[in-house]
Amino acid sequence: MKLEGCPEATFKVMKTEFVNQMNFHSLRHLKLELCDDVNWYNKHRIHGTLDYMTSFNYRK
Repeated sequence: MKLEGCPEATFKVMKTEFVNQMNFHSLRHLKLELCDDVNWYNKHRIHGTLDYMTSFNYRK
């Protein structure tokens, strides 16, 4: 059984929840969507491993 490290898990989430769900029209569009996605992931998405808090609230 291979355990995923932080970079592998992060890229897996990005591929399944972001890249594979979108159709980008330009590099600018990709950058805008990526910034929105990172903001959502850190400040709004709750994580079970962080006692069901957002990453932002956990670090506080």
